[in-house]
Amino acid sequence: MANKEDQNGVKDLASVKTGPIPAHLPDYPTLIHALADAAARVPDKTAMICMDKSLTYGEYARAVAGMARHLQGFHIQGQRAAVMLGNSIEASVASVGTMAAGAQAVLTNPAYTESELTPLLADADPAAIICDADAAEKARSLAAHLAIPHVVVLGEDDQSIAEWAGDPDLNLPESLPGPDDLAAMFFTGGTTGIPKGANHTHSMLITFCRQIAALLEYEFDTERMLSVAPMFHIFGHHYANLLPLYLRALIVIVPRYKPEIVLEQLEKHKITVFSGGPAAIYVGLLGNERMAETDFSALKYSLSGGSACPEYLINTWQEKTNSIFLEGFGMSEGAPIANNPARGTRKVLSVGVAPPETEIDIVDLEDGITIMPVGERGELRVKGPQIMTGYCNRPEETAQALRDGWLYTGDIGYLDEEGYLFIVDRKKDMILVGGFNVYPREIDELLHSHPAIYEAAAIGVSDDFRGEVVKAYVVLQPGESLGEEEVIEYCKQHLADYKVPHFVEFVDSLPKTGANKINKRLLKSQSENK
Repeated sequence: MANKEDQNGVKDLASVKTGPIPAHLPDYPTLIHALADAAARVPDKTAMICMDKSLTYGEYARAVAGMARHLQGFHIQGQRAAVMLGNSIEASVASVGTMAAGAQAVLTNPAYTESELTPLLADADPAAIICDADAAEKARSLAAHLAIPHVVVLGEDDQSIAEWAGDPDLNLPESLPGPDDLAAMFFTGGTTGIPKGANHTHSMLITFCRQIAALLEYEFDTERMLSVAPMFHIFGHHYANLLPLYLRALIVIVPRYKPEIVLEQLEKHKITVFSGGPAAIYVGLLGNERMAETDFSALKYSLSGGSACPEYLINTWQEKTNSIFLEGFGMSEGAPIANNPARGTRKVLSVGVAPPETEIDIVDLEDGITIMPVGERGELRVKGPQIMTGYCNRPEETAQALRDGWLYTGDIGYLDEEGYLFIVDRKKDMILVGGFNVYPREIDELLHSHPAIYEAAAIGVSDDFRGEVVKAYVVLQPGESLGEEEVIEYCKQHLADYKVPHFVEFVDSLPKTGANKINKRLLKSQSENK
């Protein structure tokens, strides 16, 4: 129910509290217990495919056991291991193997430079770095600089996924971690400074699986899933490492996002669930010439998260693939927070409803306590068993984010009368134009709807008279031409004057974060330095 009675007995407040997770969904103590169960039930079923490599569930369990045994040789229980691997079977084995060893997996972007990784690893203080041969030199340099005692290079010496997978004598550790033990650390996107490490326990990871399974009504043992999002990011990790394993599904991993390869893999493996992620992924696929020839007949659900998808993009994708497009919302601090359900009402531009065992409030931007009326904008706060325990080594920032059991997300949104959540913008991205609040997402979506525009991003820039004004960065469709005045005039037809961009800059591409989100922080920095 979306509304809560206020002191006058009027049900008009934007607040949601959901019921329990359905009892029929398995509730494993940890992901490792789910793996053990899958290996016992369907040992010969293919668990994962990454280009020319694959593992059955039996082989996957043995590979994880080998990784865990190797790490336990370092007495790593209760400590951390940094996983520095791109999308691959190796990344899955390293992450889950670290958890099986009783350690916390710290997921890092392998494309980061040493200078970018140094503060993250210094904060996490891992006992080991797990990498491949391509990153070995960087990993050893970081280990020497930060006094990290161990570097595990997969593929070297006896540290082979194939050898572990083929060893019939390997079994998962007898003593497995518990639900309340730390399992993973995900770094925030870093849009407001140095990324923070969000701590998650095993129970939080299992809760994600159960909540998403309740909303999307997956079938156990039959789903064929494909994930392209980076596995160091919570979306990519959860949809590649967690959910397929929980469902005993096939997961197809694409090492690098290349539209033609993604489309080829979708068809070749008869994918039923595509975890695409941010809007940029779908934009790239729709723009690829192979799109029109791809057979999507097996595809049921296409999932989006990480950035807003404009309405035309959602409708176009559904029309061309005949699949259901489902937007969701989560954070490094916890997921899911909301998702459009697979059955029942789906609302375009909404990120859906709260999952089971979750509370959502829309509160006043200033005091953070007063619950706003239904339909009015405020800060989103959330409470549930999927929310992080806190940030690593950041007590002040943890206290700011987690207050009285609530995670204050920093996102601005509203709830409608049916409890569907609409995200308007990031609190820190809001532009203040002459005292008026301007939400960049509204402008982004309008610009996206122009047929000549491929991508766009609006930011706030300083103005002596109004405090801030709107600047739009625009990428044109190939072969199209458009002038600044034409863009401004288009916006004037649909927006109040104070929301209309004062400046339009045409660029060849927009900078992206490692999770394929448009990097507005970098755009603002570039704009300020001009």
